[in-house]
Amino acid sequence: MRNGIIDKRILPLTIGGLGIGTTEFAIMGLLPDIARSFNISIPEAGHFISAYAIGVVLGAPLLVGYSVKFPPKKVLMAMMALFTVFNGLSALAPGYTALMLLRFLSGLPHGAFFGVGAVVASRIAAKGKEARYISLMFTGLTVANLAMVPLVTYIGHMLHWRWYFAVVSGIGLLTLLSLRVWLPAMDGKQEAANITEELHFLKNKQSWYVLLITAIGFGGLFTWFSYITPLMTEVSGVSQGNMAYVMVLAGGGMVVGNLLGGYLADRMGAARTSALLLFLMMLALTGVFFFSGMMIPSLILTFLSGGLSMSVAAPVNIMMMRAAPGAEMMAAAFMQAAFNIANALGAYLGGIPLEYGLPYTYPSLVGVGMAFIGLVIALRYTTRFGQRAVLPDRQRVLMH
Repeated sequence: MRNGIIDKRILPLTIGGLGIGTTEFAIMGLLPDIARSFNISIPEAGHFISAYAIGVVLGAPLLVGYSVKFPPKKVLMAMMALFTVFNGLSALAPGYTALMLLRFLSGLPHGAFFGVGAVVASRIAAKGKEARYISLMFTGLTVANLAMVPLVTYIGHMLHWRWYFAVVSGIGLLTLLSLRVWLPAMDGKQEAANITEELHFLKNKQSWYVLLITAIGFGGLFTWFSYITPLMTEVSGVSQGNMAYVMVLAGGGMVVGNLLGGYLADRMGAARTSALLLFLMMLALTGVFFFSGMMIPSLILTFLSGGLSMSVAAPVNIMMMRAAPGAEMMAAAFMQAAFNIANALGAYLGGIPLEYGLPYTYPSLVGVGMAFIGLVIALRYTTRFGQRAVLPDRQRVLMH
C-alpha cells in the first residue's frame, strides 16, 4: 500500500496468486467427480494432485534458471501464459493420461511465478516494507482458499468439473492483462547468468537453514490440514454438509495470518518473526490435539491454525532472499519447492499414527514435533545469521 491506497503494481501478482491457489486446491474437492467421469478410483484421481506437485518442484528451479537472463516482467507474463494454456487444455482433456500430463505441465510455472514474483514484490516495495508486499502477493493464494475454492468446487459439482479449469484459465487471462497494464518494466536481467551460477547460493549454509525451516517446520501445519475433514467430522462433530463453512473459516484465517506475518516481519525482523510463529504453531497444534473434541474450541483453533499456516510465508521468503544475494529469483523458486515438500512431508508423517489406528487428533501431535524442529533451526539461524542477514541495497532495482 502507498499512502493508505492499494498499490496497483502489486495487484497482478495478487491475481496470479489467486489463479494458482484455485487450481492447486480446488481439485481436492472435485476428485470424486473427475473419478466418475474417467471411470477410475478416487485414489487414482488423487494422482492429479501429485502430478501438479511434481511439476512445481521440478519447474521452479528449471524455469527460473533459464529465465534469469530476461526482464522479470516478461518472465512473469511467460509463466502465466503457460499456466493459462495448460489449464485451458485441461478443461478439454479426453482421459486420465492426458489430464495427468497437463496437471504436471500446469504445475511447472507455479514455483517460477511465485519465485520471480516474490523478488519483484520486494523491489516494488518501499524500504522496510518488503515482507508486507510479499504477503500482498500471497494474499491471492489465501483468498483462493477463502472464496474461489468453495465457489469453483460448487460450480464443478453443479455443472461439470471441466468448468473448474475454464475458470482458472480465465483468471490466468486476467492476470496476463493486469501484468501488461499495471506491472512496470524492471531492470535486473543478468546477461551472463547461467543455472550453475544461480545455484551457487546452495553452498551457503544460511540458505539451507531457511529451506529446512520451511520444509520441516512449515510441514507441521500440513499434518493438521491434510486430515482436517475427518478430524472435524469424526472428532469435533461437524456435519459433512457444513465442512464447506469450516474450510471458509480456515481460509479466513489464512488471509489474516498472511498479512500479519508480513507486517510482523517488517517490524520485528524476518528471522525473529519466523521463530515466534513456529512457537505459536506448536501451541495451536497442541490445542488441536487436546480440544478438538469440543466443537467451539475446535472451530477457533481452525481459524488460528489456518492463520499460522500462511503467516510464515512472507518472513521465510525474505530470509531466503537475504541468504542468496544475486540469486534471489532462483532462491525464491527453491522456496516454492520447499513449501511443496512441506506439504507432502506433513501429509505423509501425519498419516503414520492413523495407520496404527490412533484417533485423528494424533497427526497434529506429529505436527508439534515438526514445528519444534523448525523452531530449533530458526533459533539457531537467528543466533548465527540474524544480525548479518541484511538485504544489500545494491540488490534493489530502479523502476522505470
